[in-house]
Amino acid sequence: MLFIGFALVIAIGLALLVSADAGSMVGLTQDQLGQLLPMVAILIFIAGGLFSRRYKFSELFGNLIVWAGIFGVVLVGYTYRDDLTLVASRVFGELMPGIAVVDGERGSATFRGGRDGHFQINATVNGSDIHTIFDTGASAVVLTHDDAQKAGYATETLRYDVSVSTANGTGKAAAVTLDQVEVGGIVRNNVRAFIAEQGALEQSLLGMTFLGTLSRYAVSGNALELVD
Repeated sequence: MLFIGFALVIAIGLALLVSADAGSMVGLTQDQLGQLLPMVAILIFIAGGLFSRRYKFSELFGNLIVWAGIFGVVLVGYTYRDDLTLVASRVFGELMPGIAVVDGERGSATFRGGRDGHFQINATVNGSDIHTIFDTGASAVVLTHDDAQKAGYATETLRYDVSVSTANGTGKAAAVTLDQVEVGGIVRNNVRAFIAEQGALEQSLLGMTFLGTLSRYAVSGNALELVD
């Protein structure tokens, strides 16, 4: 009998949720109310399990408190899902410095500095994942010989006739135009770049032919922000 009463209460709640005036009663839109229906269905299922057999009142009350707590945590997590996603991205960014923390509303991507003081940036070049270093001193995006092959270039056919300065000294590079460069959701097409000859560069550089197209880039403490 107790379960029947509980089910009736929930049924009344369902009727309110689907009524046209429910939104004004509880301050929610019809879409938001519709999203609550699966949660109410879950509550009915839980109630069926609780009341399908006899329990001591103390045990029953304890189970209700536990399930109410679980439901509360789920509801809070659902309400703040966007904020929790951003927090998770920031934590992941600390553990994996090359991963961007993307803010879609602001059109920005934030990276954390590595232990060596450099900002590692995971980019996508011509559809291939390339690990780069943020470098305002580089006049262009520069790919290593191996990364250029990953990006689809036949490096043996290129003309390495441009002198470039690298950490290893002066080397030669070939001028190319990258079809597409994507960093943290920021996409640029037809990006001028260089491909370094083999052994001339240890890691690809995200230089000014990409950075110069941004509305802003700034370093604050241990964070680098790129703004589309």
